Amino acid sequence: MQQYSGVYDPEDLSVLGRIFDEAVAALPASMRTPENRTAIATLVLQRAAAGEANLASLMNLMGAIASAA
Repeated sequence: MQQYSGVYDPEDLSVLGRIFDEAVAALPASMRTPENRTAIATLVLQRAAAGEANLASLMNLMGAIASAA
């Protein structure tokens, strides 16, 4: 994924969507609230905007949160 330029191409959107879906799925059902989904979406987009090609750290964080719940 390249540095954010204001527009994401379809491939990038697909990757971001998959990361979002996987992060939400990693949460226990009780934590899949609209507020948490919005927070996860915000994190994914912020990481993408910062130009981070590897968003694995976000997935690790979501896994840690899910484990702690």
